[in-house]
Amino acid sequence: MISKKMRPFLENNSAIRMMFEEGKKMAELYGADKVYDFSLGNPNVPAPQRVGEAIKEILDEEDPLFVHGYMSNAGYPQVREAIAENLNQRFGTSFAGRNLIMTVGAGSGLNVALKTVLDPGDEVLTFAPYFLEYRAYVTNYDGVLVTVEPDTETFQVNLEAFRAKINEKTKAVIINNPNNPTGVVYSEETIQALAAILNEKQAAYGHEIYLISDEPYRELVFDGAAVPFVTKYYDNTMVVYSYSKSLSLPGERIGYLLIPDELSESAMTIDAATIANRISGCVNAPSLIQLAVGRCVDCQADLDFYDRNRKTLYEGLTGMGFDCVRPQGAFYLWMKVPGAEAEFVQAAKQYHILAVPGSSFACPGYVRLAYCVSYETIVNALPEFRKLAADYGLSV
Repeated sequence: MISKKMRPFLENNSAIRMMFEEGKKMAELYGADKVYDFSLGNPNVPAPQRVGEAIKEILDEEDPLFVHGYMSNAGYPQVREAIAENLNQRFGTSFAGRNLIMTVGAGSGLNVALKTVLDPGDEVLTFAPYFLEYRAYVTNYDGVLVTVEPDTETFQVNLEAFRAKINEKTKAVIINNPNNPTGVVYSEETIQALAAILNEKQAAYGHEIYLISDEPYRELVFDGAAVPFVTKYYDNTMVVYSYSKSLSLPGERIGYLLIPDELSESAMTIDAATIANRISGCVNAPSLIQLAVGRCVDCQADLDFYDRNRKTLYEGLTGMGFDCVRPQGAFYLWMKVPGAEAEFVQAAKQYHILAVPGSSFACPGYVRLAYCVSYETIVNALPEFRKLAADYGLSV
């Protein structure tokens, strides 16, 4: 019999993954070109050419025992130094390689951060709508995830609700910027206000409250939007990053956890996180792809592809009368449903459109559309969306 702790995970299995599997079955029935699957945030842009070149260079030039062997649990020193220097050049920071721990993607980075700081019963706040795995990650370490209700006017952080939810049990806060699922970029004003509340509450309760900034979409921004680098606004910040989106490498599972010197007891925290990385079962991030990203810190995937998809989908849907948040980051469009959410998701399937319900992100009444698909998928889906809009009496 499986553990009691695992049973809720079975009952609440990822709606995104389930939708993705359903999409594959529909593609077999109707043909892949007649199924419009907007469920999974799987990049449809190839990795930059430099990534492949770097891998070949490493295999040709380096000692195989070095490339495929163990290294420090925190990762190769030269890779961490290269990333730190790149961050310093871009954001005016002063990190060193010691501030970074290479992780098996952002999911592993979040787990390492939470394992490092949580005791059973500690509360972790996050802001709806949020990436559905956060609850599982917090539960892994017997923490309690507390959801802060959304500001549905702007989908910036609901600061008033946030202030009300913080209490003496609050140990950490998770933000995701740019945001999955809304595509919203939290502004500098929002981050400054958030930091001010956290500093006030730390002083009131007499213990650290960690801000964990989950940033796999940092480079995917449009319309001149800027993503504030949060360590510059709040000392007790950890940054989690993944190259899944910026380099189109989701299957390689490579990222990092950044712990600045300004964080309270930073040296001890870095040591503890390095151990957490090992004993979580990952031991260390994959060696070859670590070395490759160390040579590709200045590269990124083609944003023009995503930008064209973004504009085509947003303009197409709003032109039909759908109410959508204009995304400034990531590759998701957040759309308000013109009726009951579950019924709308099922109605969309009648036109072979797969959208993830907002309730999966703790924000019912919406759907998320991942536009990291082929441009043809979006163009071909729009006539089907128009039929769906007509079913709901929208202006078409």
